[in-house]
Amino acid sequence: MPDDSRSSWRWGGRTWKRLLGGAFAVAVIAATFLFFLPRIADYRDVWDVLKEVSWQGGLAVVAATVLNVVTFPPPWMAALPGLGYRQALMMSQASTALSIVSPAGAAVGMAGSYSMLRSWGFGSGPVGLAVAVTGVWNQLANFAFPVVGLALLTTVDEDHPALRTAALIGLVALVVVVAGFALALSSEKRAHSVGGLAARLVGGVYRAVRRRKAVGWGGETLVRFRARALHLLGRRWHVLTVATLVGHLTVFVVLLVCLRAVGITPSEVSWIEAFAAWSLVRILGALPLTPGGLGIVELGLTGALVAFGAPNADAVAAALLYRFLTVAPTLALGMLAAATWRTHHPGERLEGGRNP
Repeated sequence: MPDDSRSSWRWGGRTWKRLLGGAFAVAVIAATFLFFLPRIADYRDVWDVLKEVSWQGGLAVVAATVLNVVTFPPPWMAALPGLGYRQALMMSQASTALSIVSPAGAAVGMAGSYSMLRSWGFGSGPVGLAVAVTGVWNQLANFAFPVVGLALLTTVDEDHPALRTAALIGLVALVVVVAGFALALSSEKRAHSVGGLAARLVGGVYRAVRRRKAVGWGGETLVRFRARALHLLGRRWHVLTVATLVGHLTVFVVLLVCLRAVGITPSEVSWIEAFAAWSLVRILGALPLTPGGLGIVELGLTGALVAFGAPNADAVAAALLYRFLTVAPTLALGMLAAATWRTHHPGERLEGGRNP
């Protein structure tokens, strides 16, 4: 006979954790926008800065935003042969929107990508591989950017303590991810061992949190993944790498255009300093503390820009404009994609596209 009291306690414990996590996120967001940012610059001064943006500056930020959006699909098209541009755009916008609004972040977005692609008829193996390699490539880029940003700062005899810390974290994470990925792909025997070890660790976590759920994968799963990954990356690693870098760097272009549009000159914040500030907030935004890093990214970016020499009101205006242009269009397109994704069926055009 099931222990209803224990089941109820577990459910209540998870509910309380979610509630506490949500309350913490709300507190961080409220503190950022109601206390910290107004202490850096009065919102009336920020609004005055935004009202002074010229039509040329407005046109430039719109163009940069469009450029950012249209570079979402290519990495997915490289990772999943047969996926069309329109479908990749809809899927990437919907999954990114999910990752922005959910406290779980990228994990929810990856699950959304997998579900959409499977519903279109792509096999579970190719879809799982595409989700995995795009996720790994994105994280490698995020970890590498602070290292590059710090290196660029040293070329102009500048330093930033927070960026130095982020660069160190990024470098360690980069080495760990690359080493783990290379180890898993190096041989079938190692792939089997790594997969079996990972399955046992996950099973141990399930038991520790008293979840009666079996791990449905293991060493053989990673062996099959290795074979598919070697085949795909052997042909497309360079396309995937270039597409991923271009996609990330167009986000930086949006920030740089926002800086110039609100009147922050190169003498106040150079493109190298802007890149360093941007690479720092990429790490901050990846922390699963608030949905989409809301509050954390705005405050971190503003602080970095002010530290590099931007006027306070201009820095807040640029940070808020940048965040609006990189979040709002994706949320709007993601909602549209969520409402229409069942009308797209690219898998029907693939030979064997429905094979598991």
